[in-house]
Parts: sequence; C-alpha cells; structure tokens
Amino acid sequence: MNNQIDSSIPVLTEIIHFDTEPITTNSADHAILSALAEDINEDKWQHLEQTLRENVLRQVLSRVDFVLEHRVRDSLADVLQTAVESLAIEIRTGLHKTMEEVITRAVTQEITKAKITK
Repeated sequence: MNNQIDSSIPVLTEIIHFDTEPITTNSADHAILSALAEDINEDKWQHLEQTLRENVLRQVLSRVDFVLEHRVRDSLADVLQTAVESLAIEIRTGLHKTMEEVITRAVTQEITKAKITK
C-alpha cells in the first residue's frame, strides 16, 4: 500500500481559499460587448423576448398536456375499476336471483307433473 499523500489533494481538515476578485474582461472583450450592446436595439430585444416567451410557453404547454393526460388516465382508470367492480357485484346478484327463480320454478313444475301423473 502506498503511504505517500498527494499534496494536490486536499484533506478534510484543510481550508481551501478561493479567489474573491471579480472576473475582469480585457479591452478586446469589452469592445465586443459594447458593440453588441449598441447593435441590439429595442426592437431586437422585444423580438428576442417574444421568441423566448413563445418557446418557454410551447415547452410548458407540451409538458402540461403530458401531465394532464397522465393524471386523467390514472383518475379514469380508478373510476372505471370502481364502476366495473360495482357492475360485477350487481350482475352477480342479479344472476343469483334469476337462477334461484328459474330453479324454484323448474322444481315447482316438476313437483306439479309428478302429482298429476300419480
């Protein structure tokens, strides 16, 4: 195992000092920024702002559509599941009652036939 410590790697107890001086631009960068600021007039700013708003709105609307569709689908699935369960219970109850009536009627008819044939 290598016991040497790399001096470029800070340890947990070491305090790292950062430069707090603001970043300065050289004269060439300043000239370019000034030229850009002069070149972009109010109409261009408004056009840029309008384009930015439209792009953000388009992105938000597409996301809202996706989220809304997902939530509606989930809610609808829950509602349909509840409706299907209720409908299945009603069908089962109705079928049970119908079968009971049919069987009772059939037994009654068979008893009646048996009494007549005696």
